[in-house]
Amino acid sequence: MRPVVALAAALYIAAIWVEVAGQTARPLPGDPLPGITSGDFEEFRLGLEDFTEVETAEDGLGPAFNGSSCAVCHSVPTIGGAGVVAEVRAARRDERGEFVELVPTSGSLFQIFSIPTHTCQPIIPPEANVISRRVPIPLFGAGLVEAIPDETLLALDDAGDRDRDGISGRAAVVTDIATGQRRVGRFGWKAQHATLLAFGADAYRNEMGITNDLFPDELAFGITPEQMKLCDRIPDPEDRPDRRTRRRGIDNFEAFMKFLAPAGRGPIDDAARAGEVLFGAVGCASCHVPSLQTGPSANAVFHHKVVPLFSDLLLHDVGTGDGIRQEAAEPQEFRTPALWGLRLRRPLLHDGTAATIEDAIAAHGNEAASARSRFRAASADQRAALLGFLKSL
Repeated sequence: MRPVVALAAALYIAAIWVEVAGQTARPLPGDPLPGITSGDFEEFRLGLEDFTEVETAEDGLGPAFNGSSCAVCHSVPTIGGAGVVAEVRAARRDERGEFVELVPTSGSLFQIFSIPTHTCQPIIPPEANVISRRVPIPLFGAGLVEAIPDETLLALDDAGDRDRDGISGRAAVVTDIATGQRRVGRFGWKAQHATLLAFGADAYRNEMGITNDLFPDELAFGITPEQMKLCDRIPDPEDRPDRRTRRRGIDNFEAFMKFLAPAGRGPIDDAARAGEVLFGAVGCASCHVPSLQTGPSANAVFHHKVVPLFSDLLLHDVGTGDGIRQEAAEPQEFRTPALWGLRLRRPLLHDGTAATIEDAIAAHGNEAASARSRFRAASADQRAALLGFLKSL
């Protein structure tokens, strides 16, 4: 780690440790989960160091990338949060309106930077007629989300709208690249990953261009193997175990996200409490399920814990889809965004086009059309109460 980055990380970690040692009742954004052991905190610390480290070409950065560290994108309101650096994805819709990948082996991602020259800069081809931008999702509480059993999400699955309520959430069953097992995806806008290890490894390769044991091949659309050899001279995989800790970067990312605490609620007054009742009454809670529960765990901080994330973690079509098929998700589907920590997040929606919560609600349709209509039909005082509740999350 470079000296300036190391100093900043050390000061940040020291401040966190004071809070942990002092038994802070409510964790602040960026804090570790309350109650973790000293061993868990050491893993969190190592993860934070890697999460904030600025990579260079000598470390394997690129040749195509979106950011030089995890914290470049996940930094609002603090490290591990959301961000405004949007990734770009592209695809093609044929004359029948069917989704077509431009090159199946390259996926849909087009990184916005390259090194050392532009000879390895991915360029969106003219045949692409679907362009999507996606902003980063906050990582607060990710370990608790990972600890929710697959069975819990499968029990919520209502593919085909069996109960005829107009809502048909679908569990995103994917193959976990780390284990080869079929699991329920829950991380990413399209719920494309089931585990934090796979989610972090994917981002390391896709967003920073650093290959690893799970994703050992460079990803740069339209770049030939011959070009790649000229642009990228670091042998793959580039994420090598640390000689001292024997941990890979992807192990450290997993630990940081795993032990990162939820952001916690803001002030709650009577209006916010009334708004929470209305949140359920208008139908928002059908997708934004107030809480789920973790399963059994050998680690007490994950053992049968209530997770107030306000999401069912299922795939839905609420009219905001980006036209990109990814893993189990159809082009118009997105995973229900978790609303915990909403008060700390701007802009909203996958592409950051909603400046306010009201704008985000207005963009909802299809499966969410009835809930949006009920919100619009509510009185001004009721709408204000519901918005007050959302701003307390």
